[in-house]
Amino acid sequence: MPPPPPKAKENLFLNLICNLALPTLVLTKLSGERTLGPGWGMIVALAFPVGYGLYDYRRRRRANFISILGFVSVLLTGGLNFLKVGGFWFAVKEAGVPLAIGAAVILSGRTKTPLVREMIYSEQLMDVNRINAILAARGNESAFARLLARASFWLGGGFVMSAALNFGLARYLLKSPPGTTEFNAELGRMHMLSWPVIVVPSMIVMMLAFWKLLSGLKGLTGLTTDELFHPMEKKEPAATKP
Repeated sequence: MPPPPPKAKENLFLNLICNLALPTLVLTKLSGERTLGPGWGMIVALAFPVGYGLYDYRRRRRANFISILGFVSVLLTGGLNFLKVGGFWFAVKEAGVPLAIGAAVILSGRTKTPLVREMIYSEQLMDVNRINAILAARGNESAFARLLARASFWLGGGFVMSAALNFGLARYLLKSPPGTTEFNAELGRMHMLSWPVIVVPSMIVMMLAFWKLLSGLKGLTGLTTDELFHPMEKKEPAATKP
């Protein structure tokens, strides 16, 4: 029987383009009265992340908790803008999504299906079957469960920190009435600044969680860092003509 085809991987570049670059461009440059206008500018900006989410699901046939929350976040942004509520509620929404993710990650750390398995202990990234076999052979499965719980705490903490930074950034930038060109421009600046202000510090915390997971796995399995990941495929040298 031939091996199953490899699972499609997410296109990170396309993710950044559709979820960050294009919505920011539309909100900051194309939402004026002489272009799309505030209403259509918001609709077009939201269409990119929604369209990417549907495209990625159709391509990989896989939906997870994070994707669902991201989709809900997009719908909430459009709904709040339609209702023309104040910037405070946008700040609550911006903080609510990563806070919900962080809480779910931390609480799931003590369950049989911790979310950290899908985020950083993934079959696409690490040689999970080999690691699990060695853990079972050494009788370290309980110790591994505790390691996942600690990694869940660190990973969830990164999302909680992101929630606090999201709320502060939104309260600082969103000053104009929703549904106006000025508000769309402020929303675009918030998305643009979210990378240096929010994503980078959060990524540092998440990398720390990943490093702690790798260090723990090395001690429990005896494998090196390279051996924890899938082996690189070796290409056969091209045949030389006689």
